[in-house]
Amino acid sequence: MLKTVKDHLKKVKIFNSSNVLEVEDFRILYNGKKGILTTLFKSFREVPDIEKKEYGKILNDLKKEVNEKILSLQRNLNQASSSSNFYGDLTRPSFPYEIGSNHPLTIVKNRIIEIFSMIGFVISEGPEVEDDWHNFTALNLPEYHPAREMQDTFFIQTNPDILLRTHTSSVQVRYMEENKPPLRTISPGRVFRNEAISSRSHCIFHQVEGLYIDENVSFADLKQTLIYFTESLFGKSKIRLRPSYFPFTEPSAEVDIYWGLETEIDHKITKGTGWLEIMGCGMVDPNVLKNCNIDPDKFSGYAFGMGIERIAMLLYQIGDIRMFFENDLRFLKQFKSL
Repeated sequence: MLKTVKDHLKKVKIFNSSNVLEVEDFRILYNGKKGILTTLFKSFREVPDIEKKEYGKILNDLKKEVNEKILSLQRNLNQASSSSNFYGDLTRPSFPYEIGSNHPLTIVKNRIIEIFSMIGFVISEGPEVEDDWHNFTALNLPEYHPAREMQDTFFIQTNPDILLRTHTSSVQVRYMEENKPPLRTISPGRVFRNEAISSRSHCIFHQVEGLYIDENVSFADLKQTLIYFTESLFGKSKIRLRPSYFPFTEPSAEVDIYWGLETEIDHKITKGTGWLEIMGCGMVDPNVLKNCNIDPDKFSGYAFGMGIERIAMLLYQIGDIRMFFENDLRFLKQFKSL
């Protein structure tokens, strides 16, 4: 009996095959219900007592060797099959590489740039870490001016004259300092204000500000530019200008467009009035022109500014500004086709 088990142990150790049928026959031969292992375990009772200990040990070794051999052969067959299928069929489709998408803020910013570029506006950019002169003083906001309190600012602690810009108007100051009229530019970029984060406000957001300086520029020119913009972006040309205050423009106005009251959402976002505020604007204050070495007696101009997040929320009916900054792929994938 011992010799029989030892012979089977030798056969199992040397057995090898890359054929699926042969491996399955081997499994049934040893591990089947009527296989060799079943028969050998049943014959254990017939083994003399003096040989039972050795017989049981060798029999367990045989069982272990059979199971390991079967697993090893099946693993090799699976790997060979997978490799053959993967590399063998050269006509199979390639992996579907997922196409990315532009961020909704990028989509809206690019659209705004495209609209204004059609009427001669060029893009100007500047640093996000700004000095007091370009961010405040040159814009008719001298030190201790009460209007500075309108913007909660992130100052650099080691140097109170350095701060994170609160608007892209600082870019316009730099552009006026470096170029001579006529000037026609828009300044898109990220700005920072020390505000509490909520569904409607954030400490980081994006703006696009526009500037036009030339001889005999009037408020009528500003209004026509705004009508062109709102019609191009929203498909709505009905606007109104409400008197407002900005330190760097005089006169100043808030711009509203008539959104309409056709749906329940229209009633909600316009609070039942049909009107929506979209930006601020005005004629450039003469003091700002002087600070930038432009003669206010010869030149005049207008400026406007809007928040990109606010425009995107209107266009795509997004109710929470924080969604723009959370990088949730479920949200971002909605803009793949845009």
